Amino acid sequence: MYHVKTYNKISKKGLDRLDKTKIQVSDSTDKPDAIILRSHALKEETLPESLYAIGRAGAGVNNVQVSECTQKGIVVFNTPGANANAVKELLFASLLLGARNILPGLEFVKSLAGKGDAIPDLVEKEKAKFKGYELRDRTLGVIGLGAIGMLVANEASELGMKVIGFDPFLSVHNAWRLSRNVKPTESLKQLLQQSDFVTLHMPLTDQTRNLINDENIDQFRKGAVLLNFARDLIVDEDVVLDALDAGKLSLYLCDFPTEKTVANPKVIATPHLGASTDEAEENCAIMVADQIQDYLLNGNITNSVNFPNSSLERSGLVRLTIIHKNIPNMVGQITKVLADQSINISEMMNKGRGELAYTIVDLDQNIKDNTLSELSAIEGIIRLRCIN
Repeated sequence: MYHVKTYNKISKKGLDRLDKTKIQVSDSTDKPDAIILRSHALKEETLPESLYAIGRAGAGVNNVQVSECTQKGIVVFNTPGANANAVKELLFASLLLGARNILPGLEFVKSLAGKGDAIPDLVEKEKAKFKGYELRDRTLGVIGLGAIGMLVANEASELGMKVIGFDPFLSVHNAWRLSRNVKPTESLKQLLQQSDFVTLHMPLTDQTRNLINDENIDQFRKGAVLLNFARDLIVDEDVVLDALDAGKLSLYLCDFPTEKTVANPKVIATPHLGASTDEAEENCAIMVADQIQDYLLNGNITNSVNFPNSSLERSGLVRLTIIHKNIPNMVGQITKVLADQSINISEMMNKGRGELAYTIVDLDQNIKDNTLSELSAIEGIIRLRCIN
């Protein structure tokens, strides 16, 4: 029986997909084989020795100690694209709120309470103060064309906006799904110079931290609107606020309110609502539950942030999964140990990712403890599992 520990509220639709005859779910087990969480700050905790996998019901994994997990052979999963539609819809809601001055307009309407029959005349007299602009034919620059960025770009194109995109790591899968109306740009600088609106869609990494900084803020068009529904630290907040004060930017739309932004009239900040829909939470839970179950029961890896995607149909009696250093002759040493024990391999795969690699071996017969010990003793082996 495998044990899965949950943090936060994980949708029942996801947890119900776990095979209850093989996997037990609890929020209190001390020796979990896997953890499923949303926003819980796991980084602040000591990881149990029993842990094989962590599943983040969301795209970002900045609350998980990924580097430590990699060193210990713990596979970290996320759910890219599961909340993409929810984030896309919130972004366009915010974009329209800003473009049409809806929020100050609503505040004005509320102030008319008690004015009686004078309200229609007051509305006609003051409405010009809230005149906005249309999105059609304006240029949206999308930085990052992953699951969310791709949806945003396509939707903007359908609304009649001119859309340009920048993503040096654009996957073939997302390139196929991208509207032909979305035009690529050669550089970040070029995108900033051509865009009326700039929207950010990438994970927070050392490379993307403070992507919007004092070096490139001058590249924006005067009066441009910046949207950040990705991660707060992708922008240097002080730089953005200075640009708003100077009129370089006209609006900052984001999902990350702070002490500095909540009182600024040129900031529209929602309370981290990007993935806060029933549908998104269910989609994330279903995806992460399927990934965790497939890894625990079959050793297959899908959507891992620290190990290569590796899936192999079961073909033998026993499966070995081996996390090891990505160096020459590792596979040769593994197969030699098995050959010396007269153990036949029915199927095998090996994939590398950076300094580490992952090997799946299906065997035609049961394997003894001494063989497992001999495999584990190979220099460079980080973690070995035997799955019956």
